[in-house]
Amino acid sequence: MNILVTGGAGFIGSHMAARHRTDGHDVVVVDNLSTGLREKVPAGVRFVEADVAESDLEPLLSEAKIDVVSHHAAQIDVRHSVSDPVDDARSNVLGSLKLLEACRRAGVRRVLFASTGGALYGEPEGGRPATESHPTNPVSPYGCAKLSIEKYLHFYRVVHGFEVQVLRYANVYGPGQNGLGEAGVVAIFAEAILAGRIPKIRGDGEQTRDYVFVADVVETAARALASGKSGTWNVGTGVETSVNRLFELLAPALGFRGKPEYVPLAPGEQRRSVLDGSAARRDLGVPPWTPIETGIPVTAEAFRRAKESAVR
Repeated sequence: MNILVTGGAGFIGSHMAARHRTDGHDVVVVDNLSTGLREKVPAGVRFVEADVAESDLEPLLSEAKIDVVSHHAAQIDVRHSVSDPVDDARSNVLGSLKLLEACRRAGVRRVLFASTGGALYGEPEGGRPATESHPTNPVSPYGCAKLSIEKYLHFYRVVHGFEVQVLRYANVYGPGQNGLGEAGVVAIFAEAILAGRIPKIRGDGEQTRDYVFVADVVETAARALASGKSGTWNVGTGVETSVNRLFELLAPALGFRGKPEYVPLAPGEQRRSVLDGSAARRDLGVPPWTPIETGIPVTAEAFRRAKESAVR
């Protein structure tokens, strides 16, 4: 297949582009490099610098004979969306809608959309991991934007015959991550430790998130594309990990033996987030999720190597 990955110079998008290339697909990456890095684009992948919110991608989609758009470009900082919801909507709503219109005009009818789980569901009800049927009650403009695009995709599926795959990610972490967005706490801790700074934990550190390894996210997307099925799937482990526990795993992996600094919690921050990813495993044949005890040491080593390379 010919696959276009928006946001393919970013954390998750670059992993996606690499996997699609490894699977034998021809890949085009579109990224405005506002947060992505040109060097993250895998070898053998065509790169086009463009902003989906500003550019008409119809000519590119037609010329490259794109079969599938893997839409990962986004304004990903939840806190920024709260402070500037208009800018968030420009990038995440209007930019996505402009892309979908380009797909319609160019005859591209398959879209894989990187949505969100935690920001979409809010606090999980009933004390259990949120399934795909959990009420969607976003409390941030970022979550509102993602839900809006899911609804637009439903419209394009019903009216224009699109094949749509929506993946609702938990808090993705792994090699190549940066410190942007809520899920970036792993990168924030690692960058602070490797720079000789004391890591900061907001609040009491007992707030929990569902941390899913980036390799599992990529595997889920690859299997979704291969299946040809339309649907919406959570990509999460069903396991809650507190920020304190995350720090306990990451600090020794990076040789840090000190204590973190506790700072005030941001107003309105979600206390718990955890996703039930069993439907993806059942429907798409996704293998067991990587335990955080396995993924964190791999991630820590990648950060250490990146730091050493930058110093040379």
